[in-house]
Amino acid sequence: MILNVPNLLALLRILLAPLMLWLLVDRSNSLFEGIHVSWLDYSAALVFVIASLTDGFDGFIARAWKQQTTLGAILDPLADKMLMLSAFLGLMMLDRANVWAIYLILTREFFITGLRVAAMSKGKDIAASIWGKIKTFLQMIAIGFLTMDWPYATLLLWLAVGMTLYSGFEYIIGYTKKEDK
Repeated sequence: MILNVPNLLALLRILLAPLMLWLLVDRSNSLFEGIHVSWLDYSAALVFVIASLTDGFDGFIARAWKQQTTLGAILDPLADKMLMLSAFLGLMMLDRANVWAIYLILTREFFITGLRVAAMSKGKDIAASIWGKIKTFLQMIAIGFLTMDWPYATLLLWLAVGMTLYSGFEYIIGYTKKEDK
């Protein structure tokens, strides 16, 4: 079945990504008239948390219920990238996230996605490593702190950048080892 629960959760994440971006960047919209800006931050953070939870659940459900599909293998990373892209672009536009940090994170994300597609086209799979999962967790925590404009948000962002780059190198090493075989 193509539209199983994990794929529907990934589609929900795809729909939530532009909603979060809208809440972050369209603050002068007449719909938000009279609403304090902090409520837009809370709303954007809530959307991000819900979307992030779907990321954890869709993978778990796909494996537990044996509902892994080709569509899911495409939708899941696409939904992840759309969510991160909307969050980071919105936060950068609010001047809460350093442009170089965002550039490094997004460059790594697009490069590794391309690398994984290239590997899959050769019948090789580069599975997500523990470092990639830690990277995602740190990025999510940093986005949460930045969205709420909490202390230490910038420090968390740079920690996420460091782990993002490290996990990227891990993927490259994994790919080159598979190429040698």
